[in-house]
Amino acid sequence: MNFKFAALTAAFVASSFVSTPVLANDQLAFSICSYVAADNKNSLRKTLSDNRLRLRTVYEGIVCDGLPLVRHAIKNNAVDTASFMISQLPSSSVAAAGDVEWAQSNGFAASAIIDVIKERSSS
Repeated sequence: MNFKFAALTAAFVASSFVSTPVLANDQLAFSICSYVAADNKNSLRKTLSDNRLRLRTVYEGIVCDGLPLVRHAIKNNAVDTASFMISQLPSSSVAAAGDVEWAQSNGFAASAIIDVIKERSSS
């Protein structure tokens, strides 16, 4: 009987430790999405710095409203934040992302962010 209780307690304790980082990561992703939508580059930089993260390491894992971060910025006309993010990403991944084509096919062809993407892709 003591063995079953100990096993149950261990399983409960282990599951509580596993779920905590997921909630923290969800909150961090939500904050990043909010800062991008609000075009708040300084808060985005501070959040990344406070959590000791580099944008290029977390970029692929964050999706905002079903869109990658740069497309989320284009949709919300967040020029300053998009410019910062694009400067932090490798030029090869910016060129390969297809964000320019996406923007043109979704009615965002006039966005100033397109010029930033094209400039970074060519370097």
